[in-house]
Amino acid sequence: MFNAKSKKLKEIERQMGEVDTYEQWVTAAKHHDAVTGADEWRRDEKDDHFDHIQIRRRLDALRKQRQKENPRGLLFALNEGIHGNMGGMGNPELYKQAKFGTKLLVEQYVDEIVDSLEFLAGLDDKDISREERLDFFERASHCYGRSALMLSGGGALGTFHIGVLKALAGEKLLPNVISGASAGAIITGVAGVNTDEQLLEMSHQDALITEKTEEGKMLKKLLIGGRENINEDNLEILVKRLVPDLTFQEALELTGRHISISIAAADTHQSSRLLNAITSPNVYIRKAIMASCAVPGVFPSVELEAKNENGERQVYLPGLRWIDGSISDDLPAKRLARLYGVNHYIASLINPVVLYTRGGEGEHTKVPHFIRELIHHGAVGFAKASRVMTQSYTKDWKRFNLTLDVVNSIFSQEYTADINIYPDFHNFDLRYILTHLNEKELMSLERQGEVATWPQIERIRVSGKISRTLDKILERYDDEQLRHAAKKKKKTKAVSK
Repeated sequence: MFNAKSKKLKEIERQMGEVDTYEQWVTAAKHHDAVTGADEWRRDEKDDHFDHIQIRRRLDALRKQRQKENPRGLLFALNEGIHGNMGGMGNPELYKQAKFGTKLLVEQYVDEIVDSLEFLAGLDDKDISREERLDFFERASHCYGRSALMLSGGGALGTFHIGVLKALAGEKLLPNVISGASAGAIITGVAGVNTDEQLLEMSHQDALITEKTEEGKMLKKLLIGGRENINEDNLEILVKRLVPDLTFQEALELTGRHISISIAAADTHQSSRLLNAITSPNVYIRKAIMASCAVPGVFPSVELEAKNENGERQVYLPGLRWIDGSISDDLPAKRLARLYGVNHYIASLINPVVLYTRGGEGEHTKVPHFIRELIHHGAVGFAKASRVMTQSYTKDWKRFNLTLDVVNSIFSQEYTADINIYPDFHNFDLRYILTHLNEKELMSLERQGEVATWPQIERIRVSGKISRTLDKILERYDDEQLRHAAKKKKKTKAVSK
């Protein structure tokens, strides 16, 4: 009996790895949960990993007030607290039992909050004034926070990010806040100037990774050869084809996406930057990408450019040059939290340093966890000790000091998020980073990114559903305010005539 069940599960898992679409994967995943009994676990409210009693109590209270159509009572209940880890419902352990989804109680609670928010948003002013509702939605959005997608550096493995974007965009789950470093900066730039529909169309046509297009040919030449195939001119041509000549502010106005690109300072006396529409609205995205991809020893450092008050191009921060963003801030979680109120992070992690030195939830690696920890702490300790030594004995060895600063920065960073999406390194050879990849191998990487994202889709959907709803409601309020202002202006002009 046990052998038969085990054989059946292996067959289902094989199917899950071979299906063509997320819908097919979901069908197989639910079948797997039915066989293992995980679907029964989902229906059972009790669990030590979260406060199911509190969540049930709050769910019933919200549902009661909404069914009674009691706006004031509902507003009071919602004001008691809206956040992603109420009663521990954000505990990652709740997403490890079933292949698809989590406790139905958690999903029902999130759905009830969303329905309650939409109910309040649709009220007439006579029930609760628009100003009072807007104040509540703004406070709720600030308290709840939002999700961000961070795309790490990783050279040729950057194609993996395309699959991640494809999976998220296909389910309308691509966060509006996206950051990228090095190879991730290229994909972030593409995401920042294209809507979900455009990204899916590009992916459908394989415009980014196949040799059927000029973009694909250049991307292949740029990212997958040895150093002899990598040069600044090819990178610049590729970026120009993929990303329009827009500033960060112009891209935000075009798509509504808040994209950020990490860059590191070429001068040890300067600090790294996170470029976006808040910190550097007039900087050109293309130059930011070029800087973030400027791997020391491979590409020269880059001088940024910006659009001045007359609409003319000029140097940004004259005299300063910038290099590979993954060196200083591969996953800029703290900066995103400060700038955009982000408190939930999704990371597409392809950085080889991450995969072979750091442990994390859901990763696939050939190196045991305790060895990864030893490597990580040993590398950090060595780099820090070396830096102390250089302060006393090697003050004039600028190149040597810069190298040690880079090593220390790389190994000292935090490389994990709430939800981590990794390539499967059981079936991947890291030598691919330094060798030629053909079209089939590139397509395989893109496929890996998509398939690796599928098991995280429901967790991303549930954890971000409330923040996405609040963002949409506030966006509607802003649109209404703009229309009202335009109508008032038009009326004023008519009266003056």
